[in-house]
Amino acid sequence: MDYNTWPRVFVVDVEGNGAQPPDLVEVAAIPVDNGRPDSSAARSTLVRPPRPITQLAVEVHGITNQAVASAPPWAQIGGQVRADLEGAWIAAHNAHVDHGVLLRHLPGWQPAGVLDTLRLARATYPHARGHGLDALIKHTGIDLSAVPGQRHRAAYDAHAAALLLLHLAGHYVSWTALVAAAVPPGLPGHQ
Repeated sequence: MDYNTWPRVFVVDVEGNGAQPPDLVEVAAIPVDNGRPDSSAARSTLVRPPRPITQLAVEVHGITNQAVASAPPWAQIGGQVRADLEGAWIAAHNAHVDHGVLLRHLPGWQPAGVLDTLRLARATYPHARGHGLDALIKHTGIDLSAVPGQRHRAAYDAHAAALLLLHLAGHYVSWTALVAAAVPPGLPGHQ
């Protein structure tokens, strides 16, 4: 895979407050540059949601209402997130979720395309024991020891998904082949 042929790609992850539909409590985006996640250009921020974080959501990601009490509301950071992602491809594990939440929070925004590492992993490793992010990290042997943070936090999960994306991309000969395997029907970039 020639990573120089890739367009601008950001691996994203969002964490929500547990409401339906969810309000954002954390968003992260890490660019992929020359076949590596670019940690120096990564962005991650807590977001103060308009509704409280449910206890179930706190049990998943550990972000409490107290932790976001002084965080900016979406209205203050949404413009920067839009600017970062404008014209770029996004990638995420189970991308329908992240794309849907971002689309709801960024009306009128449309990424150039959406890569789903879950879909890509199922195509690449159809016989893996599981296709959740944890199972795939274990299956592939990707080393996350240098990734700061903790699982189920947006920055950590985006970085882990970026490493998974790059690992999986190594099984494809071109960007076109990768897109054919990774873009879910109905999402931007589907061929």
